[in-house]
Amino acid sequence: MPDDPPLRLMVSSSVYQNRSLLDRIYAVLNGYGYEVWMSHKDSLPVFSGKSNYENCLEAVETCDVFVGIVSPFYGSGRTDDGRTITHCELRKAIKLEKLRWILADQRVVFARQLLKQFRFRQDGKPRANFQFSKTSVLDSVGVIEMYEDATREDVPLEDRTGNWVHEYRDEEHAIHIISRQLSNIDRVREFLKRKEEGSRGYNKSKARHSCQGVHASRLQGRRMRRCQNC
Repeated sequence: MPDDPPLRLMVSSSVYQNRSLLDRIYAVLNGYGYEVWMSHKDSLPVFSGKSNYENCLEAVETCDVFVGIVSPFYGSGRTDDGRTITHCELRKAIKLEKLRWILADQRVVFARQLLKQFRFRQDGKPRANFQFSKTSVLDSVGVIEMYEDATREDVPLEDRTGNWVHEYRDEEHAIHIISRQLSNIDRVREFLKRKEEGSRGYNKSKARHSCQGVHASRLQGRRMRRCQNC
């Protein structure tokens, strides 16, 4: 609807060797009518009293839509656990169950398959602290871990949701995916509405379950007034 405020869409990506793609993504999404938050374009809301890390994660919390780009280049700005800020943004979006679209460069997907034999032991358990030398094609195992976070590899297959990752070949293919998925803002708003309604239903059910647990723990034979949630 024309009176609705523009959706706040955050684009999360490393910048190194991605400037051209990010410029095009910004232009396309801005043309569709989104308020595009992208650090590369200095459009991310920034508060001077917070660190870069804090500003980036707060943007993830407050955006309406999250778009993540998993490129072969992990980026800078490492946290204490060795993850980049871009990786932390992705994990935050997943944790908050943000409405999101994730794109991954096909080189990351290929490298994951190629290196799987070295990253895991024969019993299937990961090798501790696996690393490889930085190359011009792929600079860190962290990008593979980002891909696996996006595909929810830590969750049993039958329980995974929000694990679709769009694999792109080049800039043109990435822009095609962005266009097909995000050009229809009314559909995106409908997705947000369904997500919010589903969240409210979940929270109400959770509150009801919690109350029933309290009732069940009462002393037997004691009369008590039933709460409105039950």
